[in-house]
Amino acid sequence: MSFISSVDLRDRRALEQVDALLRQEGIRRDQNLDYICGMYDEDYELIATGSCFGNTLRCFAVDHRHQGEGLLNEIISHLMSVQASRGNLHLFLYTKPDAARFFGDLGFHEIGRVPDRLVFMENRRDGFSRYLSHLTQDKKESGISAAVVMNANPFTLGHQYLVETAARACDTLHLFVVSEDASLVPAAVRKQLVASGTAHLPNVCLHDCGPYMISSATFPSYFLRDDATVIESQARLDLSIFTRIAGVLGITVRYVGEEPTSQVTGIYNRVMAECLPEAGIACRIIPRKTIDGKIISASTVRQALKDGDMAAFARLVPASTRAFFESPQAEPVLAAIRKQENVVHY
Repeated sequence: MSFISSVDLRDRRALEQVDALLRQEGIRRDQNLDYICGMYDEDYELIATGSCFGNTLRCFAVDHRHQGEGLLNEIISHLMSVQASRGNLHLFLYTKPDAARFFGDLGFHEIGRVPDRLVFMENRRDGFSRYLSHLTQDKKESGISAAVVMNANPFTLGHQYLVETAARACDTLHLFVVSEDASLVPAAVRKQLVASGTAHLPNVCLHDCGPYMISSATFPSYFLRDDATVIESQARLDLSIFTRIAGVLGITVRYVGEEPTSQVTGIYNRVMAECLPEAGIACRIIPRKTIDGKIISASTVRQALKDGDMAAFARLVPASTRAFFESPQAEPVLAAIRKQENVVHY
């Protein structure tokens, strides 16, 4: 009689069994997992596995000797129960392209894919289409429409320079702010700082990325350390979703800041420069704004806040960002930054 059990993430032997089963199916275990389950037979041999990270399901495998027995359905049901207990009802999953039809039969719907690598799906039939429909309220029927996507953790003079540069070159600039609450500066605060720092630009339309762009579902490597191969695959997935967003808004140009220091953003920029033109979208990489010969980066700003060097901080951010961090409202954010051992985005 088979049974399903959680796998202790500290149990090396159990993880080795999971890794062996995944390798059998040509899958490598994602390093960013917060729950793993295994199905075991009466001899306590692992015969199926699946995992979660945040609101995603991933890393599924069934021993080839037991395929066709409905074990994957049981694994998915178990993981969905785990997610429900966490309060996660809107779920996403990664799977191999040849398994996408199976998950479609379980009620998941494709959002985007990287050919021959992975498919990204959600359990709401109209989830992504509703997001796109909401965006079209800001579609302009004439002129050049461009886009900038940023985390702004927090909003700096460098971010402001990028937005101003892009806004001058188009009729409408769609500015997407990462919605994921996985940064030291909370999402609501980041969006508030972006809105304040760009209020003088009348052709900017501000949007939330939602769960569909640079989130822990589509692009966890932005927030958590991963290797270059994984980062590239996730970047390609994220961009496949962006091209659909660009299509409904008539976006023909995406602007991005040059990235000499962050491995993740550097790989993302390289993939963007390759993929976007293939979709008919120009990619404009803008040299970073500098002060005294040094680039302005959010990591440097966070380090100044951590060190309590408010003079250095003030030179790197707009007045609106400075005003927030000098207000009582910023105390919880400052406490979180100062408590962190490392505030640099690798």
